Amino acid sequence: MFKGSIAWRNERMKHADLPLELGNRRTRKLALLDEMERVVPCKDFVVLITPHASRKTKGRKPFSTMAMLRIHLLQQWFGLSDVAMEEALCDVPLCREFAGLGGMSRLPERASILRFRHFLEQHRLAGQILQTVMPNWARKVICSRKVRPSM
Repeated sequence: MFKGSIAWRNERMKHADLPLELGNRRTRKLALLDEMERVVPCKDFVVLITPHASRKTKGRKPFSTMAMLRIHLLQQWFGLSDVAMEEALCDVPLCREFAGLGGMSRLPERASILRFRHFLEQHRLAGQILQTVMPNWARKVICSRKVRPSM
């Protein structure tokens, strides 16, 4: 699912939630997520996070580290609370697909999102991740703004 920079988007096109013919309509959110897919080293972050993660032996199978990391990044990029992120996963197919949750029968709820964020903060991983991602984010935001000529 996470092979290549646009693999997740190709999956999105195959499993569209709505019977709409949108063709190759390119929204700003889609363009942003495509760009971040190219510049954010998610696989490196998963390698950084995995040694700190506990292995659950009982209960429901946990969501993948990659999916939770991508949800965390979406939450930071769009300034969403845990509740708003949970709702976005339910309401916005693009968010589900970017997180790799397109074909899942269940979605992370706000408590899971909160626990993952606290886990990253507890192991001081959130800062490391955001220090790597935010320069790319800032570069993307600056490059996407139209420069007005001075008068």
